[in-house]
Amino acid sequence: MRSLIDIVEFSVEELDELLKVACDIIDNPQKYSEKCKGKKLATLFFEPSTRTRLSFEAAMLELGGSVIGFSDAANSSASKGESMADTAKVISCYADIIATRHPLEGAPLVAAVNASIPVINAGDGGHCHPTQTLADLLTIYREKGRLCDLTVGFCGDLKYGRTVHSLISALSRYTGIKIVLISPDELKLPDYIREDVMEKNGMEYIETRYLEEVMPQLDILYMTRVQRERFDDLDTYERLKDSYILTLDKLDTAKKDMAILHPLPRVNEISVKIDDDPRACYFKQVRNGKIMRMALILKLLSETDKHWDPFEDTVKNKYICSNSKCITTVEQELEHIFKKNDDGIYRCIYCDSQANKEEI
Repeated sequence: MRSLIDIVEFSVEELDELLKVACDIIDNPQKYSEKCKGKKLATLFFEPSTRTRLSFEAAMLELGGSVIGFSDAANSSASKGESMADTAKVISCYADIIATRHPLEGAPLVAAVNASIPVINAGDGGHCHPTQTLADLLTIYREKGRLCDLTVGFCGDLKYGRTVHSLISALSRYTGIKIVLISPDELKLPDYIREDVMEKNGMEYIETRYLEEVMPQLDILYMTRVQRERFDDLDTYERLKDSYILTLDKLDTAKKDMAILHPLPRVNEISVKIDDDPRACYFKQVRNGKIMRMALILKLLSETDKHWDPFEDTVKNKYICSNSKCITTVEQELEHIFKKNDDGIYRCIYCDSQANKEEI
């Protein structure tokens, strides 16, 4: 069963095909109005969401399908202790496709392995958010006319920003991409993205604390929110939350055709005065997200007979995941499974964190 858990599971050719379908949906919406007639999407949201959940629901409805599901873990059997695996098996009896968001990293993969219908990762903790990346790619493509030869700046929370991780992974397959990482030391990009994605793919990148210094270089500025819900230490959050605030005066040195993206919600990291600037593209991202989710739903429902093995080239051993937010730390019955990278480092199949060699 084909699912989408991480954006790297789709080839460049598949991403290009999704973009092509999305552009056709924009040009010919009526052509797609009954493509999913008789089909049901289940939205399983164990974590608060406005845009992503409603975007999925709007996407399915505009395809002529219907929607079931929940928007709060307290309203599901998870509050009674039901495992993610059992939830996926149950929902497979009711729906044709699942979109799920979960605060524990790796939970959507557990769902996909156990469901008998396609599963879409709508965000798992600070790990991945592949459908936001699809929205980002369509926005960049429509604003710049290409997905290559671009300098892309990521600003703010790069440590917990799952949208950042997914978009960097997607862009690593395109040529001529330069990445500029702008963050305080405490919110720097995780090593596994830097080493296993950017360096492994030969991406050019620089790191800095100062947005103003690099602003003139950027074709894309991807702003992020410092996410309170990802911090165990609220004092650290309070100290870092206002690290970067984009105001009109800071755009004086920016390119006239630079595109400003943000996965939303914003708090105060982008001044509302920028909303009317032609470079502000974050509300276009919202619409593009719905369109790309329509294209994705169509793709996965058309490929239900395709084989997908997320555990290919993995090993089982007595190590445990080092990430306290990994699904394996909560659902104890899950096997600890790792992929060994070229440097001999074992990374958890669920959340990509490094193995803790203290044995179980």
